[in-house]
Amino acid sequence: MAKNLAQAFLERKNLASHDPKVAMAKRCAKEGVIAGAKAAAIASVATAIPTLASVRMLPWAKAHLNHTAQALIISTVAGAAYFIVADKTVLATARRNSFKQNPNTEAYELN
Repeated sequence: MAKNLAQAFLERKNLASHDPKVAMAKRCAKEGVIAGAKAAAIASVATAIPTLASVRMLPWAKAHLNHTAQALIISTVAGAAYFIVADKTVLATARRNSFKQNPNTEAYELN
């Protein structure tokens, strides 16, 4: 069983190296992950500063926003920024790659 799993993994890895569409899809996904991580880091800092400042300065925020609420606000914004930017990056990369004229594309199309 383990030998079959290892063999299947190696065959799948070799398939990705031979099929340019699979390689392009992996590259699109990787670009999306990197762009999403950058956006999440920036959004975390951009959200943390006003959230923490308002808890110290505003009486309502001091009374109602405990540490859990502050962390939830910051992490929600970071997660949303990650998924929005990653999705837009993957779609933009796929759109850009789909408009390229590649003469070998017909050989890989499924009928």
